[in-house]
Amino acid sequence: MSGNVRLLDDTLAEAKAEGRAALIAYLPAGFPTVDGGIAAVKAALDGGADVVEVGLPHSDPVLDGPVIQTADDIALRGGLKIADVMRTVREAHAATGKPILVMTYWNPIDRYGVERFTAELAEAGGAGCILPDLPVQESALWREHADKHGLATVFVVAPSSKDERLAEITAAGSGFVYAASLMGVTGTRESVGAQAEDLVRRTRATTDTPVCVGLGVSNAAQAAEVAGFADGVIVGSAFVKRMLDAPDAAAGVEGVRALAADLAKGVRGQA
Repeated sequence: MSGNVRLLDDTLAEAKAEGRAALIAYLPAGFPTVDGGIAAVKAALDGGADVVEVGLPHSDPVLDGPVIQTADDIALRGGLKIADVMRTVREAHAATGKPILVMTYWNPIDRYGVERFTAELAEAGGAGCILPDLPVQESALWREHADKHGLATVFVVAPSSKDERLAEITAAGSGFVYAASLMGVTGTRESVGAQAEDLVRRTRATTDTPVCVGLGVSNAAQAAEVAGFADGVIVGSAFVKRMLDAPDAAAGVEGVRALAADLAKGVRGQA
């Protein structure tokens, strides 16, 4: 069974045709429970997200800040397995018809088996993977299996990336390029900064693949700012914080839905 990289491509192209950036939400699988995480992903998509990245919680999350680390810890202590991540992708995609990616560090895939992971993700209807710690020069095996199963390979670029390195990364990736807006870990911030706009400009000079910006976006005004120069706006910690701060799981899901609706206005310039 083939994955949904084409659905991802079409979704991003459709947003561009509408003259706006796509809204991409990040939520970890298994938080606060597997069922609760699935409900949250569906709520983000129903609220207005175009795409969701489902996080595969990991014990050593080098890119994730304290908010997402807290959620990951809850998921891992709850006994989350890769099968639960696949179930989250399957049920969210089946319910909404929208593209779902998995964001994961390399070690869990390496231990699980690349062929097994890509085959199961495609079978679940997944659109691809974001791999923040897999070096491009070590990615041939992953890309071979991802291509075979119709999955996107999304790499992360940073403000520190030199132009020749950007060209190497974008030539190997597909789906979109994840542009980290600043050096550091995920989390909400007061401003996204000029570094992000410069990084998008330099990345676009190397590729026609959409460039989406994450790290630091937490409200509609910031989403609107980033949407002014990027093809997509990625929001993670703000969604997770809504759930962590909620008095109960149901309120957390409604908080995710409301934030998605607010951010969807932002990427459309209606904030």
